[in-house]
Amino acid sequence: MQLICSDRTLDLSTPAIMGVLNVTPDSFSDGGRYTTVPMAVERARMMVEEGARIIDVGGESTRPGAAAVTPAEEIERVTPVIEALRSRLDVLVSVDTRQTDVAKAALEAGAHMINDVSALSAPDMIELVSRSAAGVCLMHKQGEPRTMQVQPKYGDVVREVKQYLAARIQACEAVGIARSRIVIDPGIGFGKTLQHNLALIARLTELQELGVAVLIGVSRKSMFKTLLGRELEDRLPGTVATTCAAVLAGAAIVRTHDVAAAIDASKVAIALREAGYKAATARSA
Repeated sequence: MQLICSDRTLDLSTPAIMGVLNVTPDSFSDGGRYTTVPMAVERARMMVEEGARIIDVGGESTRPGAAAVTPAEEIERVTPVIEALRSRLDVLVSVDTRQTDVAKAALEAGAHMINDVSALSAPDMIELVSRSAAGVCLMHKQGEPRTMQVQPKYGDVVREVKQYLAARIQACEAVGIARSRIVIDPGIGFGKTLQHNLALIARLTELQELGVAVLIGVSRKSMFKTLLGRELEDRLPGTVATTCAAVLAGAAIVRTHDVAAAIDASKVAIALREAGYKAATARSA
């Protein structure tokens, strides 16, 4: 499988690691650490050296309880970083935004991809992406960041997330955005309980039936506090274990703060998958 993002084609025959680069003061894990362009570029350089093939630049925190920022403030945060990354590093650059004005400015600054937690639902957003050649990640969420973790409810979470993402893929195709430009993200932790998150990861193959690449983002999330009782600084083992499981289930892109660890987890998952395939082939011979 390949993903077309502007002038780049991303080979997804092996999982691609997307490094998180938050240029915000309040993101849950690394807020305030990379708020200047030199700091952000150096962090991105480190992630690329570790093996990241995508850098995802975010100027608004969408963690549970986060307050919105104005498009102007978000543009001021992300565009200088995107321009610097494009000029200094050989890497696919994504922008994590749900605002049309921010996406427009990011594309003009050189972003290859729009990673939208609202799945292009903002006014004019889908038309903006259709006029570009950019890739897009369509994510599912229930509710808004400030309230999304207040008693989220589903009948069958996997079925409902799949139906939502299928509808958004169809909306993209209707305006000329080809499937080869689309990635989907079930939105772990975005309006989901622990059991919802676990069901989505365990049944990830059902989302693959939509025929586009699946992105998974579990890095350091609060599900590991609920499941393991771990605070933020101690969530890497849980993240690695879940990443391995997601890649085994078919995740094509892994979004993470910890690139080297995610690459190791992906390699283990690929080796296990190949061993299982060889064993099955031998039994059928």
